[in-house]
Amino acid sequence: MAARIRAYVDTSAFIAFLDRSDSYHALFRGLFSAPPPLITSALVVAEGHGWFLRRYDRRRATQFLAFINILPDLTIQPFEAAELAGATVMLKKFGDQDLTLADAHGLAVMRARSVSDCWSTDWHLGLDGGRLAIQR
Repeated sequence: MAARIRAYVDTSAFIAFLDRSDSYHALFRGLFSAPPPLITSALVVAEGHGWFLRRYDRRRATQFLAFINILPDLTIQPFEAAELAGATVMLKKFGDQDLTLADAHGLAVMRARSVSDCWSTDWHLGLDGGRLAIQR
C-alpha cells in the first residue's frame, strides 16, 4: 500500500529551497531534508522550470528538473481535461481572487486527495482551508 500523501508542494516552495537567496530558504531546507510523501502538479513543474530559466539560465532550469526527478516519494499530478475541469471549479469558487491556473489546479489536487498541508509561500494556496508551511 502506498504511503498517504502528506503535503502539496507549490512552485514557491521549490524555488525557496533551491534558491539560497530566498527569504524562506531555511524553512524549506528543513522541510525537504526528510520529506514525507508529497504531491505536486505538472503545472508547478512547468512553472518552476520557467522561473529558473528566466531568472537564471538553461542550466539552472535543467537542475530544477533533475531535483524533481530524484525527489523521493513525489507524485506529479498530470494536467489533462479532467484536471482542467477541477481547476475551473476552483477558479469559479474563488472568482474574486487573482488565481493562476497552476494555483487553481493545486487547490483542486489538495481537495481531491484530502491533503491539508501545503508547502507554499503563496497565500492563495490556503484559500480552501489548507495549512501553509509559512504559518507554522
